[in-house]
Amino acid sequence: MTDAPVLLIDRDPDDAFVTLTMNRPDKLNALDLELLDALDAAVREAQKDPDIRAIILTGAGRAFTTGFDLISDDFEMDTEDWRADMSANCDRLRTIWASDVPVIAAINGFALAGGLELAMCCDLALAAEDAKLGEPEVRHASGPPSLMMPWTMPIRHVRWLMYTGDMVDGREAERIHLVNRAVPGDQLMDEARRLARKLSRMPGPAIKFAKASINHQQETAGLTSSWLYNVEAISSLHASPHGRAWMRKMRDEPLKDVLAEREAPFRDLD
Repeated sequence: MTDAPVLLIDRDPDDAFVTLTMNRPDKLNALDLELLDALDAAVREAQKDPDIRAIILTGAGRAFTTGFDLISDDFEMDTEDWRADMSANCDRLRTIWASDVPVIAAINGFALAGGLELAMCCDLALAAEDAKLGEPEVRHASGPPSLMMPWTMPIRHVRWLMYTGDMVDGREAERIHLVNRAVPGDQLMDEARRLARKLSRMPGPAIKFAKASINHQQETAGLTSSWLYNVEAISSLHASPHGRAWMRKMRDEPLKDVLAEREAPFRDLD
């Protein structure tokens, strides 16, 4: 008996789009190297296929993805190793952001930390009304691999989420422009497919060159520079005494215990 693939690929029979489903539901679709590489390869392949003009990205089970897998490796590293690790992850996220084929995030359940960064690198985002989105990793002296949030929504909301580690539901995510639209959970995939059909029926070059212009505007305004600065800043944070202490806990203690300790100071404030 073979293991299930970590990424499910489903081409629509009627329209020119494909659905990519992250498929580690027992791990809340945490992003390990196998899943990251499969996703990177699938998006690159979709760009080569003239019969694919839109991509839906979603997660199996209770989560879109909770972010990078915190129990798959030893993360107590020095600054140089963190720089290499985070740069590689930025390159993978950039594949989504730069894709000629527009990518729709269909956010079911949790989209946290690197998982939220992944969603923000998609062109468009729909969320279930009861989805949970946020950057809770800041509570254990960590930070996002890219810096996509300031390019996604107003800076006041960016500061709130990045300073507090608070999570917001899909309705609030829509209000603060973190997603385009929140819909009832049982309608999420129908709405995502409806949007993908609309995009797939557009003239392909129209979206391709519109996206190129929009991405160029972000590049001109400094997106790449901000990502590179963030790699340096968060690598230093992770390698700091405080950062190392938390990474050591994640290596040596059960993750659920570490997360309980992390959240304890905020239980009467959230």
